[in-house]
Amino acid sequence: MAEPGTQVHSMPERLSPKTLNARDREVLRDVISMYILTGEPVGSRTVSKIERHGLSAASIRNVMADLEELGYLSHPHTSAGRVPTREGYHLFIQSLMEARALPARERRYIDESLRSVPPDPERLVAVTSHLLSELTNQASVVLAPAIGDTVLRSVEFVPLSERRVLCVVVSNSGFADSKAIDTERIVQREELQQISNYLTENFAGLTLREVRDRLLGMMGEERAQMNDLLKLAVTLASRGLDDQAPEVLIDGANMLLAKPEVSSLDRARRMLDTFSDKARLVEMLNRCIEGKGIRVFIGEDSALTSEFDFSLVATAYGGSDQVRGSMGILGPSRMEYSRIIPLVHYLGETLSEALASAAGEGDRQR
Repeated sequence: MAEPGTQVHSMPERLSPKTLNARDREVLRDVISMYILTGEPVGSRTVSKIERHGLSAASIRNVMADLEELGYLSHPHTSAGRVPTREGYHLFIQSLMEARALPARERRYIDESLRSVPPDPERLVAVTSHLLSELTNQASVVLAPAIGDTVLRSVEFVPLSERRVLCVVVSNSGFADSKAIDTERIVQREELQQISNYLTENFAGLTLREVRDRLLGMMGEERAQMNDLLKLAVTLASRGLDDQAPEVLIDGANMLLAKPEVSSLDRARRMLDTFSDKARLVEMLNRCIEGKGIRVFIGEDSALTSEFDFSLVATAYGGSDQVRGSMGILGPSRMEYSRIIPLVHYLGETLSEALASAAGEGDRQR
């Protein structure tokens, strides 16, 4: 189990744990723990050396054979030892793994790292992404909040050239997005300022999707009812507030190249291609935004993790009154779950608190 109080959603609904007695559970726990530590298939003789079992290698071998038949272990053809299956890992995470709290020194390091960052949401998310990778020696993936779900704080149009304008959108939580758009005529700086003021005054407090819906409604009205400046405001805003693809931050992908699971050049190339497929990463991380606690996907649980027998340990950040994103660790299934799960949980909670504080700071400065 993870740190007390942490909800961990690991066992897929389609899998139901088979009944295991205490001896079976102890052997399974030791096999998985040893495999996570060494990366080598675990044999019965190795497990029999653990004195608390009090069983011979032959007895351990029988237990491991039963666990294999139940689907918790598998038997590589080239080895006499066994390795965990996806179902074995899930059971280990849910009920066999020792509950651990994140060490105080790591809590202090995380707290100090985030406190040292200016109250800027994008900087806070970037630092969190780096901390995830740094503290786990795995690849971190962080999904920034979808700008369309954010509540508008302000809109500003800035001239780039005679017929090109930059639309800068700032959300209530402090996240910013920008988009360059072309104009049909030269728009003076004074006009852009008036348009920015009009949109901020009339649409602040709405989500960007609500703003776009209202703009589309205004565009459908009789154009003669609008003056030229309002027509231009509606046109620029409808272009500048188009849906943007959510941003995914990836840190530490190069660390996976040293893992035995990514030993060949072909696997390394395909793994890097996976990280460049932002659409698939966004789809997976979006599944982790709803609900509370930690989500664990292992191997065939998802298309993202199945190709390389990887695992994703992820959680949402933000709150009920905040925009939400998700963050996690992506790496070989042979990862130290007892350490990574409480770490991801703590970083998610700490980032949520830091973002709430940054949003409050932004409100005070307005």
